[in-house]
Amino acid sequence: MEYRRVKDQESFDALSQKDIESPGERSLSSTSATSSVSNAGASKGKSSWKLKSIVTLALTLLTSSQAILIVWSKRAGKYEYSVTTANFSVEALKCLLSLIALYRTWNSQGVTEDNRLSTSFDEVSLYPIPAILYMVKNLLQYYIFAYVDAPAYQILKNLNIISTGVLYRIILKKRLSEIQWSAFILLCAGCTTAQLNPSSDHVLQTPIQGWLMAIVMALLSGFAGVYTEAIIKKRPSRNINVQNFWLYIFGMLFNLVAICVQDFDAIMNKGFFHGYSFITVLMILNHALSGIAVSMVMKYADNIVKVYSTSVAMLLTAVVSVFLFGFHLSLAFFLGSTVVSVSVYLHSVGKLQPQK
Repeated sequence: MEYRRVKDQESFDALSQKDIESPGERSLSSTSATSSVSNAGASKGKSSWKLKSIVTLALTLLTSSQAILIVWSKRAGKYEYSVTTANFSVEALKCLLSLIALYRTWNSQGVTEDNRLSTSFDEVSLYPIPAILYMVKNLLQYYIFAYVDAPAYQILKNLNIISTGVLYRIILKKRLSEIQWSAFILLCAGCTTAQLNPSSDHVLQTPIQGWLMAIVMALLSGFAGVYTEAIIKKRPSRNINVQNFWLYIFGMLFNLVAICVQDFDAIMNKGFFHGYSFITVLMILNHALSGIAVSMVMKYADNIVKVYSTSVAMLLTAVVSVFLFGFHLSLAFFLGSTVVSVSVYLHSVGKLQPQK
């Protein structure tokens, strides 16, 4: 009996000691779990920020060289190649790059519901609208240089800042603060000021055709960009390369129609790649990589980032032109650069905070 009481007392003491220690152990375990989640979240946030920075920087560098390559591809003031075939080649190359990236994903992760090419009609039926809008806008990008020079084009291109902001509010139902709207106006003013010609009394000496084409391009670019962002973010888990593939497939189809309508006889007589030069190939490669970068920005950032990348690219083009073409940095350029920098800062700090 004495042995049993001693044994029972030992069991009671052990149980009591376990009860005393358990809260501390559970607290320590809970703290460790919370710390692990926090570290994982911080690591993921840092990785996301790094990805956004890379794609935005890439888009800025690629955009800054687009206008130069387009003008440079001309010979005696005209395109010796078919712009419709160039546009088709851009879409085909983007489609190929998407498939290569997708193939690498399949090898590393396997085929899943989010990265398989097969899709539903409801999903794929959304892509023709932005595809045809991008086709028209990209073709106009070649023809507008018949009426404007590169500096005037850079100024007119900033019209899409306003169209993007308005459509961003209408289509995506996202409110923009008064500070952000002010930032849009400042950005337009800054970009325009940076391109002012001090030797001229006029900001632009552009015929009405150039203005109309610029306005149409701004509306097409704004609507297509915001609409594409809405499609891509409608299913965030969907692999970006699958979404790109279907967008570029429809882009190829629409550009093929444009080839048949506009340049069918010339292509049949002279060949698909007639008039192509090394600069033309560089231009096509630039446009293809720019399209991939834009889709990455829309996936991991937003369309406003694309707009700002385009605007900063204008200033970067001017800086590079100092070394390549002897461009003169005027007071207007420095003032415009300052205003653009302030507008970017105002947009970043002026976002509406969600109500709690």
